[in-house]
Amino acid sequence: MSISLQGQPEALKKRKLTEETCKKYKIYRDGNYLRFYYYSKDGRIVGCKTKTKSKDFRYEGDTDGCFFGQHLFPTSGRRIVITEGELDAASCYEAMQGWPMVSLPTGAASAKKAVQKNLEFLQGYEEVVLFFDNDEPGREAAESAANVLPPGKVKLASLSNYKDASDALQAGDYDAIKRAIWDAKEYRPDGIIDAKTLKGLITTPQPPQDFDYGITGLDKLLHGARYGELVTITAGSGTGKSSFCRSLATRLLQADQRVGYLALEESNRRTALGLMSCAVGKSLHLGEHKADELSEAFDATLATWPLYLFDGFGSFDPDVVYNRIEYLASGLDTKVIFLDHLSILLSGLDGDERRTIDKTMTKLRSLVERTGISMFLVSHLRRTQSDQNHEEGARVTLGQLRGSAAIAQLSDAVIALERNQQDGSEHSSTVVRVLKNRYSGETGVACELHYDLDSCKFIEHEAKPDFDPASDF
Repeated sequence: MSISLQGQPEALKKRKLTEETCKKYKIYRDGNYLRFYYYSKDGRIVGCKTKTKSKDFRYEGDTDGCFFGQHLFPTSGRRIVITEGELDAASCYEAMQGWPMVSLPTGAASAKKAVQKNLEFLQGYEEVVLFFDNDEPGREAAESAANVLPPGKVKLASLSNYKDASDALQAGDYDAIKRAIWDAKEYRPDGIIDAKTLKGLITTPQPPQDFDYGITGLDKLLHGARYGELVTITAGSGTGKSSFCRSLATRLLQADQRVGYLALEESNRRTALGLMSCAVGKSLHLGEHKADELSEAFDATLATWPLYLFDGFGSFDPDVVYNRIEYLASGLDTKVIFLDHLSILLSGLDGDERRTIDKTMTKLRSLVERTGISMFLVSHLRRTQSDQNHEEGARVTLGQLRGSAAIAQLSDAVIALERNQQDGSEHSSTVVRVLKNRYSGETGVACELHYDLDSCKFIEHEAKPDFDPASDF
């Protein structure tokens, strides 16, 4: 389709654009139409965008994807500015004559594609300034386009008091346009931080721990616990993972720590009675107890504790659980979360177990980092390859965590409980082993815990040294 110039260049007084600028950019008035002529790389007219007073746009002819005004400027230079609209490019040129100013051919929605199409042209410039509209679509388009350009080459310009460059020029604020371009900020993708900006963060003293476990051997190896850590607790089935978590949660609640407890495998009544039992030293979850006894225990514990439980109504949709944890952390200022356990959280999902666990652990790790909570996650083990299984006291290793290496990789600490449930008088003796310790690197047996069923208390004993077949036979 052949395109010829129609209309003529004239000053756009409302826009404060001179006739000279309109002539240069081929912005022609044609009756009730404003025409913007597009040129190819080799300087031929290929298309025309028309605009009416009611802001109806129409395009005639062809396009090779070049920026509006691109043919006016050399293929190399110090700086080029890209705006959203044709009038914005002309407005920038009016404020800073002589500098290359171009605009996107089809608006913010195709900003990334337009930059990709003209990447060879842009590579000739030392600096590319993206000067898009001061609204959400404009900001999103700028970030999308910036990711296409080489790091360190792109800057983002913005106006605080105007929607775009054309609005600023109409207000006669030439300086606002100049400042926006001169003061454009270098674009850095998310996740890239200049280390020089971290002085305040680095030099602010941090406590070595935010709270302790109350278990001497664990505190010695792990140096207590810190907010922003994800700690995985693992053991064989029936070995005492939930009892261990309830004991730790009770101690924190008694110290006025705000706790969220998501026990996905048991009812809230069972969780509540278990926590109350740890606090009062009596097995309230076993046998029958009078209402007065239970009421007295409730008033001494749950009635005063900053404790929040999760009622999933039988549904454990992971997205719902993530959302509730975020609410506990951000909405209720809960700093310690217990999630018991990982397998139940994944039970309703289809697909490859390893990939599902990878995805879930990544989300939980991100949640911990973003909210600054301390999370205690219960995870199961896969069966051993030997004759002795974990329920018979087999030693636990990181490689036995069920389903995926991501559990170990994304945890700050991994605590294993080892207990031989069939070992007569020693069936209540649990070896506590630290398998991973990102904080200090110290691992190994922390202690032994003996569980008293009547008082629901763990009693700590010094750990026996690991059996060494090289010297102990």
